[in-house]
Amino acid sequence: MILRFEVSSSQVSRATAELDEHFKQWRERPLGEMAYLQVNARYEHVREGGLVIDKALLQAIGIDLEGRRHLLGLSVSRSEAEGHWRQFLQSLVQRGLCGVRLITSDDHAGLEAARKAVFAGVPWQRCQFHLQQNASQYVTRIEQRTEVAADLRAVFNAPSRVEADRLLQATVKRYADSAPRLSRWLEENIAQGLTVMSFPLEHQRRLRTTNLSERVNRELKRRTRVVSIFPNAASLERLATAVLMEIDENWQSGARYLTFS
Repeated sequence: MILRFEVSSSQVSRATAELDEHFKQWRERPLGEMAYLQVNARYEHVREGGLVIDKALLQAIGIDLEGRRHLLGLSVSRSEAEGHWRQFLQSLVQRGLCGVRLITSDDHAGLEAARKAVFAGVPWQRCQFHLQQNASQYVTRIEQRTEVAADLRAVFNAPSRVEADRLLQATVKRYADSAPRLSRWLEENIAQGLTVMSFPLEHQRRLRTTNLSERVNRELKRRTRVVSIFPNAASLERLATAVLMEIDENWQSGARYLTFS
């Protein structure tokens, strides 16, 4: 026997409103001290004013003093411009986020300006994985790519900051004549990926890349690609909130991400 139920439009509207209020409470819940912060974004297609545009989905992940991960919040924004990132980061602080010792992210001009404005003085770790990808753009000879990648891995895996700096300078000199653009880029950028070396050794591998937030983005992509184009920004925010809430709940019941002595 197949049972069929009639659901009126008013019931759907009521249920949606209740769901949105539940999601809003989660997005605006009070925060506390987080030792580490990781921020990232991805883009989704949204209909607006008869057009399909890209909307930036800004996200933040925190790691507390017990070593547990938390999805702190999200924001559907028009872009990753400074104003949007600043508004999002300020909202986290207004909700009580404090005590941040290190911020990990990829390099982005808007995010950099917002980060410096909202978290002035907090050290920044530039994602090492993306740095290696960026470096490949400055390698003009194919046969040199493997060598450059190995040199960068040696810098990033050095046992100390002193040794990393020594290897970096040697690498800069090695390519000064054969690849001057690469040499200049290495000198100006790679040190941004070594900030993590000032933090506990047992934390460094977890903090030196944006792998944590990239995994969250992959899960978001898995869910959002079913929709393809969202009818409005509210529908994107609704689905993204549901996904992030689910991930966050799993994190709280799972193993700790880091161990603090």
